[in-house]
Amino acid sequence: MQRETFEELVAEAVSSLPEEFRELLDNVEIFVEDWPSKEQLKNVGLSDRHELLGLYEGTPITHRDQSYNLVMPDSITIFQKPLEAQCRSTAGIKREIIRTVKHEIAHYFGMDEDRLDLIENRGGS
Repeated sequence: MQRETFEELVAEAVSSLPEEFRELLDNVEIFVEDWPSKEQLKNVGLSDRHELLGLYEGTPITHRDQSYNLVMPDSITIFQKPLEAQCRSTAGIKREIIRTVKHEIAHYFGMDEDRLDLIENRGGS
């Protein structure tokens, strides 16, 4: 898939979030990269670059206090090549982008992997 098309799908996934969540996205940038770096993999305890589809790096809003100011933006990176490797169709890539964007934004809102796994395994409730 062309990078421009992939980036458009990521932008659509963000735009499809409920407005009340989009309004709370403050001081966070969303990027697309081909692959995670070795440092990013190490930071999350992974060695296979195919396993990391997205990554939130920053201070979740639940951990910010009055001293949180004049800081560099947090980042959410969506990794194109691992997503493409896991999906067999454009529709599959689109679904997985939406899931990955929501997952990483949930980290921004302070949810940890255990909580996200529980929610995802129960079908989103």
